[in-house]
Amino acid sequence: MELLRLPEPPWDVPGAFDPINAQLDLMTTLDRIIWMVRAFAPKLTLASSFGAEDMVLLDMWIQSGAAPIDVFCLDTGLLFPQTYDLIDEVQKKYGIQVHRATPKLDVSQQALQLGTNLWERDPDTCCRLRKVDPLSRHLVGYQAWMTGIRRDQTVHRRHAPLIGWDSAHNLVKANPLAPWTYTDVFDYLERHRVPFNPLHLQGYPSIGCQPCTQPVIDDHDPRSGRWQGKEKTECGLHL
Repeated sequence: MELLRLPEPPWDVPGAFDPINAQLDLMTTLDRIIWMVRAFAPKLTLASSFGAEDMVLLDMWIQSGAAPIDVFCLDTGLLFPQTYDLIDEVQKKYGIQVHRATPKLDVSQQALQLGTNLWERDPDTCCRLRKVDPLSRHLVGYQAWMTGIRRDQTVHRRHAPLIGWDSAHNLVKANPLAPWTYTDVFDYLERHRVPFNPLHLQGYPSIGCQPCTQPVIDDHDPRSGRWQGKEKTECGLHL
């Protein structure tokens, strides 16, 4: 596959990636991932929450034979046991080491300093301490990061480009699954026998921290199980 030429810097100007997005849109998802790895490795990191979309990305990258890249998860200390089990399974199945980006305070230290169950009283602060800040620290030194976000997940993601500039972290953000649907994701997982979190079969299309994730209450909103009873729909990683 011919390597598409990256646009000349600066990349933080509006429309900088429009021409290359038009070309990426014509590619298969696998070819997009291969191109992204070739374009940015070894300064590319793959963010995985070990949800269904991230398992597609992991499997496609491994099966492509593309260059090794860093794979990391945000280990908040509050993930479901099923998520931790899946991380262990993935490391054994694919022979990779998942880097765990952790908060500066563990859960007990946070409780001592800021009170117990901060996620109930101030979920935005809890997400910042346990997810947003660890992400920012992890991304230092990378040129690009790859995510499994899809446009149909939330209104905030509706216009997510295949590749664009992440002004919050000053690097490129690649979203090769942006045009996919939830059905596309599970068709791939089943067809290729990719392991996934069993909570997806129990009414959890979106899986985050255990205290803040419930089964969906609205079949038309896959994130309606997150932060139930609050207006919050995003942890802040993709805003």
